[in-house]
Amino acid sequence: MATCLSLHACVSMRSLTAPANAQIVHSGAACNVKDDNISERIYTIKEGDTLVLQCIVKGHPRPQVRWTKTAGSASDKFQETSIYNETLRIEGIQRVQGGRYYCKADNGVGVAAIKSIRVDVQYLDTPVLTVHQTISDVRGSYYQEKTVFLRCTVNSNPPARFIWKRGNILIEQSKDNGVDIYEPLYTQGETKVLKLKNLRPKDFADYTCQVSVRNVCNIEDKSATFRLTNATTPPMIRLSVNDTVVVDPGQDVLLTCEVTAGFPLPSVTWSRYPGPLPLSAQVRGPTLILRAVTPADAGFYNCTAVNNVGNPARKNVNLVVRSKWITPDSNKDSETIQMGRDLKLSCHVDATPQDKVNYTWYKNGGPVFNSDSLILLRSDPDMAPGTSSLEIVDMKFRDLATYSCVANFPGSRVPELRVDVNISQNSVSPPVLSVPSGGQLVSVREGGNAELVCLVVDGKPRPPILWSRTEKDLLMPGGKTMVETPDGRLRLKNVSRDMMGLYRCQTAPYNGLNIKRREAQVQLNVQYAPILDPVFQDVRSRNYQMVTLRCTVLRSNPPRLIDIRWFRNGDLIRMPMPDLKETPELKFKLEPTNNGSYECRVSNSAGISTCTFNVSAQPYNAEFYFDTPNPVRILKGNNYSYNLQWTQKDPEATDRIIGYWIISMLWQWWRQIDLKGKEPEKGVLISHTISDLRIPLSYEIRLAPITTYSSGDYISRIIQYSEHHVCGFEDERICGFSQDRSDVFDWTRQNHLTQNPKRSPNTGPETDRSGTKEGYYMYIEASRPRVQGDKARLLSPLFNVTSVRGPKGSGRVPYCVSFYYHMKGKHIGTLNVLLRVRSIASVDSVVWTKFGNQGPDWKKAYFDISPSGPFQIVFEGIRGQSFEGDIAIDDVSITIGKCKQENTVASAGKTGKIDFSMWRDVNTQRNTKKQM
Repeated sequence: MATCLSLHACVSMRSLTAPANAQIVHSGAACNVKDDNISERIYTIKEGDTLVLQCIVKGHPRPQVRWTKTAGSASDKFQETSIYNETLRIEGIQRVQGGRYYCKADNGVGVAAIKSIRVDVQYLDTPVLTVHQTISDVRGSYYQEKTVFLRCTVNSNPPARFIWKRGNILIEQSKDNGVDIYEPLYTQGETKVLKLKNLRPKDFADYTCQVSVRNVCNIEDKSATFRLTNATTPPMIRLSVNDTVVVDPGQDVLLTCEVTAGFPLPSVTWSRYPGPLPLSAQVRGPTLILRAVTPADAGFYNCTAVNNVGNPARKNVNLVVRSKWITPDSNKDSETIQMGRDLKLSCHVDATPQDKVNYTWYKNGGPVFNSDSLILLRSDPDMAPGTSSLEIVDMKFRDLATYSCVANFPGSRVPELRVDVNISQNSVSPPVLSVPSGGQLVSVREGGNAELVCLVVDGKPRPPILWSRTEKDLLMPGGKTMVETPDGRLRLKNVSRDMMGLYRCQTAPYNGLNIKRREAQVQLNVQYAPILDPVFQDVRSRNYQMVTLRCTVLRSNPPRLIDIRWFRNGDLIRMPMPDLKETPELKFKLEPTNNGSYECRVSNSAGISTCTFNVSAQPYNAEFYFDTPNPVRILKGNNYSYNLQWTQKDPEATDRIIGYWIISMLWQWWRQIDLKGKEPEKGVLISHTISDLRIPLSYEIRLAPITTYSSGDYISRIIQYSEHHVCGFEDERICGFSQDRSDVFDWTRQNHLTQNPKRSPNTGPETDRSGTKEGYYMYIEASRPRVQGDKARLLSPLFNVTSVRGPKGSGRVPYCVSFYYHMKGKHIGTLNVLLRVRSIASVDSVVWTKFGNQGPDWKKAYFDISPSGPFQIVFEGIRGQSFEGDIAIDDVSITIGKCKQENTVASAGKTGKIDFSMWRDVNTQRNTKKQM
């Protein structure tokens, strides 16, 4: 059966049905999209940005789409986006929402189509810097050594790079014997420790831990600073109360956490277990105030003092709020008091310690003693611990009376508690719960107020009503699992759609018979205006082509729409009333006269929502090439030229682009670049040389595409005069270097963190030449399927220097080429550096070469060249006899002028070595130049 690749469903010409097909496309704030080793799409996004994934489906009938996530259904994370919609949108994505997302398209024909994409959320938290001190005796009691550990911990993705500073000076372990920098084992998050051994006077200073993820997703570096002094001490605290505090309901409670030691001054926080602090809690500095406490406020309250020195100081207090009840229990199947049946009265008080509570029972004011008809139990084993009971055996009319339970605490100042219950045939009856007529469903508009009602129409004594959500794990709007209402009316303010659902009302188990709870349910229906997609969309098209605008209704309550209207530039478009059950669409032919802002206003009885489309034939903006490689050409009269390069975004989306406007903001000139009939191609560089620039001025250049009918928006870039080009391969675009298509295999970019853990041992560098695990370099992998003699070539950008004049008496200007190389392994082959000069035909000549094992360190090479025209530098790696032959390069520099003569080798963490082969390399290339 035939299908077609389209954003819209299509019908096969040979059949009325076609199976579903799907693919995932992405938009929104992506930092990077790439393929991994198993050809899966990886979408990288910054935490807090908006994720937009679209499942493009085809097939007839139109397939149903459902989104899921590896960890299960993703509906709880998708916010306002339906999981049954083609577009998945997550505003403010969080790190826990990363993972593999699937879209499943099914139309009942054949097998459902499933596509997946992996979302990698990248973030960098502010580091936490803590200080730990140890003091040890040395040589008896003569003096003490103090060692300080500064621990810096951060959560990030990708792994962060750490930099330590004392004041503004970078701390390097190799240059200071008094410090040690290492990564501890068994830590949460990424951690780097700076150890100050046997403190010196200069060690008392400001220390900064700076973390970086190398600007991935434009995430800036973050840092934390700590001032270390000889007074630095960990915090100590004490509480104003005992470990346990027992209070009555309605009483105010003040808990004060006093800081007794610690420098810098510790900050104090209060927390509670289990659950958060009560909503009525007030924190004023170190004091926690609880107003009119209830039994729900009981729990363990924790005071924590932190100053990032040593471990935090913690104290906790157990707050017990007394509660009391006396409950008649028929102790039989009947829920009423009957003569000739047994009846048990139970009395309970919450207290600490529970076993110290003393209970006394009274009948009509007189004390009750054990008898054949009255049985007293101090602690009833059938009841909750600490519950006293009075059982009336074979109830007679003489037993009808008022019974009182009095609880006191011998030896304490706590006042006694008393509760009464009147036992008569008419004084106690089970409750009857009722929802008023029409109250089973309560509808309210979002933002309004609602009242849910459950009434106790019968029952003595009358119990309060407890409200909760019927859906598991859903809390009440105030954040509690259950809310008590004495009158059975639950009042909700500023209602939102997440409050919609079923609410359960039930009688409380106390102040009445020990019977089954009476329950009822009330449905809260929150009405809100339609949720539409897209909220805004930029639509570009060629003139005189048909344009389709589609406004999808994701959710709506009530779901029935009452009106759909389209507007252009604020004016109503008169058209037949669209079908309210179909997705709103507007189709029209785009012309120069009907460009503008289009709105689709969709309404239900709760309100109006709008989809906005900016429709035009205006071309998309151009996109400057990220790094025009060394585009300087020196001219006479202290002038220079610049090879401006750019690509055109979606050139075929609008009318044919015939040229570009280019403006210099410094000189205030403008001109038109004529493409002479050649249309821009997507991804293909367009070049234009600007030749009247003055050394050493910088310029702001603006560029905009032109079509027959309109011009696009201007983009801007700064042109800076430069004679220097350095590449450390830190950016994925590797500074404009490229792989030679004529070689056998490619150079690979990696760092210590991306190395294959199963890579070949005893060959290749551990880190880049700076010694950092995060730094990148380029290398050739000598393992299978590579064989001896295979070549990999890496090409530098093209340098345009044909008009440059050299020193007096010379027609050419010299250039210095320098780089670091790493050639460790018993099977190392050859590393060649070639000069490729562009003329009628490109000519390659070897200007530097190295063969065989050169040791475990990075070494620096440099040499002069004097090219006769535009040139490139080519790094050629040739595989040796076997797999221990990885060759790497880093920090390539190409500079106008001769190399400064050096006699030391800069290697990672090494000093003082002389590489005499450098001189031979320089002499070799000089002889090569003479032959040229």
